[in-house]
Amino acid sequence: MNCSFCDVPMSKGSGTMYVKKDGSVFYFCSSKCRKNSLVLKREGRRQKWTPAAKKFAARQGNK
Repeated sequence: MNCSFCDVPMSKGSGTMYVKKDGSVFYFCSSKCRKNSLVLKREGRRQKWTPAAKKFAARQGNK
């Protein structure tokens, strides 16, 4: 399973699982990812420090 924000692979039993009232489930590797996603309402692929952003930039053709 991967972090829902930064897309880092996590080992089983680590991280935090967050379940919203509508039933959607999010997995976070750290409190930094959890706060950026839930509190600050940011997207992981738009933050330069996340591996998800690096993958997104590579797909778009601009590194």
